[in-house]
Amino acid sequence: MSTVYLGTSEFAAAILERLAAGGAHRPALVITRPDRPAGRGRRISSPPVAETARRLGLHLEQPPSVNDPAVGALIGQAAPGTRPTVIVCAFGALIKDPLLSDYEILNVHPSLLPRWRGAAPVERALMAGDEETGVSIMRLTAGLDSGPVCLQGAVAITASDDYASLAARLQQLGGELLLRSLEEQPPFTEQPQEGVSYAEKITAADRVLDPGRPAVELERVVRALHPHIGARLQIGEERFLGVRRARLAEGEPAPPGELVVREGGLLLGCAPGLLELLEVQPPGGRAMDAPAYLRGHGAPAGR
Repeated sequence: MSTVYLGTSEFAAAILERLAAGGAHRPALVITRPDRPAGRGRRISSPPVAETARRLGLHLEQPPSVNDPAVGALIGQAAPGTRPTVIVCAFGALIKDPLLSDYEILNVHPSLLPRWRGAAPVERALMAGDEETGVSIMRLTAGLDSGPVCLQGAVAITASDDYASLAARLQQLGGELLLRSLEEQPPFTEQPQEGVSYAEKITAADRVLDPGRPAVELERVVRALHPHIGARLQIGEERFLGVRRARLAEGEPAPPGELVVREGGLLLGCAPGLLELLEVQPPGGRAMDAPAYLRGHGAPAGR
């Protein structure tokens, strides 16, 4: 079966790697977003899918807009004499007609739909304290991740999972389910109307640890945003301390927002509970464990 692949992120790059290794389903064309500035230096960087496609020797295109009529023409030319199946994973832009109508489009979505439709399903599942999540292979439609599903698989979420560890298992499962869907072509079933939830894009406000919330919730936020985005704690009028790793702590409570040092550890008072900051990143500095931070900076004042 001839395929064309659309994706952008690290997650999508891992799925592309598995698809390309499948032999019969190696994409005839890969489409991703244009290069753009990234990181502190704002250097022009390619999306992970572009880097993976180049490394695998796949035909790569990076059009300014996926909905440009020229993109449909590129897809049609990718495998002359066949009608390719278009596969989408974490592309990061809304796909519209006529592309939606002209091709069968499969979407690899990392959640158990209809739960966590939208942009950040892995992060939102961790933040919510879900006990499991998974991957759905669905037909792309005009609605937001609302199309019919042909395959699903679940994975358990452990208390130690962060984004990296959970995404790695979902990538493996997603690759397996995608290949099965292409080879077996199982029937599609409409999603139920019950249980719909939306995984909104992670914003700057989502990153900030609010000590007015329970420590158990903040600990989940830290794990959900590690290592790709990062949580942070306001420690001054316009200063933030990055929080890379944290865990729940016991002991005498501290007022919400107060940072205290106990037995060499750095603790944040929450409402309720205590959060121990295990690894932090000072403004403009590198990540370090809490003892190293305290030796060099002392305890920040909190908010």
